[in-house]
Amino acid sequence: MFRVLRTLGLALGVLAGIVGAQGPEFAQQYGQRLAGTVDELRRVVAGFEADATATGHTRDSAIARLRGDPDALVARRGAAARANLDRLAGLTARQAALDTAGGPLGRLAALIRDPDLGLARATYEDYRPAVPTTADGLVAGFLGFLSAWAGWRLLCDLGRRLLRRRPNAVTA
Repeated sequence: MFRVLRTLGLALGVLAGIVGAQGPEFAQQYGQRLAGTVDELRRVVAGFEADATATGHTRDSAIARLRGDPDALVARRGAAARANLDRLAGLTARQAALDTAGGPLGRLAALIRDPDLGLARATYEDYRPAVPTTADGLVAGFLGFLSAWAGWRLLCDLGRRLLRRRPNAVTA
């Protein structure tokens, strides 16, 4: 019985290692999606700013004019322009955090601290697992293995101790 539990713990550790090794790859794919989104939002904002300048407005005055228009469609376009600017600022900050995080494990930590949930969900839906070939992927895999295997061993040891105590408690 003990060998079966030990083998099960080893298998659980290997599975956790494989899953853990995917973390840096997920962060890398999230970073690519984030960069593409930032590039596209910059293009949209630049077009809006060019239109504002061409009509003699600043970006903020153009948004205020659009949002204050009685026509609901025009007012909604002003709100959308403001939302684009706010989203661009938030995504740019997340991108800077990923870029300065220091390696794939640092990027994974930065992603966990402050993800854009929509981008993370879209990344997950399109995620393609990868074999870890970088040192960070191997380290993440080893940490996943070690944590699952050690946790399983602790649970098994605790279970054995409880089972050993039970017969003594019944006879006392």
